[in-house]
Amino acid sequence: MEGKARNASTLFFSFACIFLSLSTATTTLSTSLQFQTLTLNPLPNRPSTISWADTEPEIQTSMDPTASEASSSATTFLSVQLHHIDALSSDKSSQDLFNSRLARDAARVKSLISLAATAGGTNLTRARGPGFSSSVVSGLAQGSGEYFTRLGVGTPVKYVYMVLDTGSDIVWIQCAPCTKCYSQTDPVFDPTKSRSFANIPCVSPMCRRLDSPGCSTKKQICLYQVSYGDGSFTVGEFSTETLTFRGTRVDRVMLGCGHDNEGLFVGAAGLLGLGRGGLSFPSQMGRLFNRKFSYCLVDRSASSKPSSMVFGDSAISRTAQFTPMLSNPKVDTFYYVELLGISVGGTLVSGISPSLFKLDSTGNGGVIIDSGTSVTRLTRPAYVALRDAFRAGASNLKQGPEFSLFDTCFDLSGKTEVKVPTVVLHFRGADVSLPASNYLIPVDNSGSFCFAFAGTMSGLSIIGNIQQQGFRVVYDLAASRVGFAPRGCA
Repeated sequence: MEGKARNASTLFFSFACIFLSLSTATTTLSTSLQFQTLTLNPLPNRPSTISWADTEPEIQTSMDPTASEASSSATTFLSVQLHHIDALSSDKSSQDLFNSRLARDAARVKSLISLAATAGGTNLTRARGPGFSSSVVSGLAQGSGEYFTRLGVGTPVKYVYMVLDTGSDIVWIQCAPCTKCYSQTDPVFDPTKSRSFANIPCVSPMCRRLDSPGCSTKKQICLYQVSYGDGSFTVGEFSTETLTFRGTRVDRVMLGCGHDNEGLFVGAAGLLGLGRGGLSFPSQMGRLFNRKFSYCLVDRSASSKPSSMVFGDSAISRTAQFTPMLSNPKVDTFYYVELLGISVGGTLVSGISPSLFKLDSTGNGGVIIDSGTSVTRLTRPAYVALRDAFRAGASNLKQGPEFSLFDTCFDLSGKTEVKVPTVVLHFRGADVSLPASNYLIPVDNSGSFCFAFAGTMSGLSIIGNIQQQGFRVVYDLAASRVGFAPRGCA
């Protein structure tokens, strides 16, 4: 009897140890997940009218990109302010602005994917008019440039709003007389009133830098066209003009002077292309600014607080982690990088492998960094794995209905802050830990928040500006690398 009691006691002790062990393991699993706090704010109100001083400083520095290395090396720094394009909308509610942004975003992503898929082929839009074929094809869809700055154009200088875009190469502006121009905030630029404006002759080497240059037989001047994925376009004269950035004049910038501009930007006067192609502003100004620029997008929504963009050696942040740029043999516009994996709550998502993001030898697949796309798109298998891992880690949050392209949303009404699993993007050589507000965002003013990633059936993945918010993103073309510096807007 005593032996049986001893055996029962031993058995109970063993079960107790096993139960305690399992409990400890369960506790360890639940507490090992890494969380961070998200302060809940609704969609921001529309900002007040932006105020920019349109006066030229008395002392200006003038730079010519065609000058020699020796004569142009004295000035290697340039800085401009950026604002979100929503700030140009004067009559829309915050909900309308957000919905419009998602609609623009969908069109842009479709266009970027189309360009990446057809670049190098023959599927190019033909321009109107005899003897003219498409010279530049851009991935930018209708009105989808998200950030803009105020630049001076011509001599004497006229200040206008210009969209900045890393997914497009050519610089262009609406010009009088207009065959057809969309509505813009400032008066349309008149090249006949600028002393520094010059047409480019058809026989000029600069004209031949266009993929497929056009020529006006009557005037013997170079013509350009930029075709967009939605069928809209800008057509006009390819020319050189002076641009003024905060008092610094940059001479002989090659740009399109568009007389027929259909279906494009409402508000801004044109576009400053920041892509990797040979006609982009960074490529043209490479000699002056050592082929370096960076930006920090301080607020992805309508805000009167400006972001900043820097050209030159000062663009390199000391705290940035860098990842190599990859080259696509089919298209030279985009900034490709190598994404190896993604962590949620401190653990690598098992269903996401580097092969899902691989840029192959024929130019298919890959991952690009894009300032004009808002919501990051991941190829479908990677997105599903990320979404499921985030849902599991955020199981403590009340689920809400889907919203637009977002299939993972939460009802956080009545709360001021919540704990959410951490999300880290693992690039080759750079681990980018996202703030909670860069991946769980408000979609209305009623407490609905959604996971700000989406899937795509395309092989191309796009890192959008919601995920870039607050980082100084560095484009060092000289060293062929992209950098990310957290809290880089100060």
